[in-house]
Amino acid sequence: MKSRLKTGVVGAGVFGAFHAAKHAASDRADLQGVFDIDSERAGALARRHDVGTFSNVSDLLASVDAVTIAAPAPTHYRLAKEALEAGRHVYVEKPLAMTVAEADTLNAIAEKNSLVLQVGHQERFILAALDLPRPSARPRVIEFARCGPPCGRGEDVSVVFDLMIHDLDIARFFGFGRPQSFAACGDRHETIATLVFADGARCSFTASRRSEARRRLLRLAYDDGEIEIDFVARRVVDTTPGALRDRSGLIEQAFADPLAKSVEAFFASVLDGARTMVDGKAGRAAIDWASAIERERDALAVAGQADRMIA
Repeated sequence: MKSRLKTGVVGAGVFGAFHAAKHAASDRADLQGVFDIDSERAGALARRHDVGTFSNVSDLLASVDAVTIAAPAPTHYRLAKEALEAGRHVYVEKPLAMTVAEADTLNAIAEKNSLVLQVGHQERFILAALDLPRPSARPRVIEFARCGPPCGRGEDVSVVFDLMIHDLDIARFFGFGRPQSFAACGDRHETIATLVFADGARCSFTASRRSEARRRLLRLAYDDGEIEIDFVARRVVDTTPGALRDRSGLIEQAFADPLAKSVEAFFASVLDGARTMVDGKAGRAAIDWASAIERERDALAVAGQADRMIA
């Protein structure tokens, strides 16, 4: 059994650079090189880690055991499919794909070829380190806010697939299944959504690329108290029994480099057969909800336009 993987990174932008650094620092990976359609950007990243560049994805895949895909979101499906069909284990940044059908195809190929397919929803690793979710209780209300000013990155997809999809995955992580109802309003840069479940539980989501300040907030309301997590300030307020504040050092450790934890978990899944915390099925579930929210939001916008035309 191998103790190290030959790895590569597709995409040399901001997230590709983060991933390449984690590969280069790991004692379980030998970074072989990077590919990006911008050869100058690829070259700059490769020189930083003293590795090579590849002129195309096929050449990279021929040289590695596993690959991280950190290219623009609309390319994820095509690149992941090519890698899986080449027999390579794949870590793909969120979203896994742009449609449920595409996600189903990727999962089917990974399962058929016994390959690891992991999705980059790294905040699950923060929550797991905080001993969340708790097996004894599920929150009755979850509220999310993920907002920030325009940054010029990720705008090839709507804010739902760019930002909100992280929080949709967190809600699934807490055990919420298919909602009884979806409601959403806004546009591709700012969307608010509410999901209601058969047992009365509710999840609300706010995602914006128009906010003046950067916010990443999560509120969990239980029958016996609340937990509030500020991912930017790295602060947790817990009023439930057995509060997290009683665990010395836990909170600081939980927020420490979730990307590195995620990447190392991917390597462990490939090398050791460890269970993948965020597999392709989890990625598909987030896409399912994201697609439903976009449909509801866009239908409301169309209905509003029709009302204005009638008036």
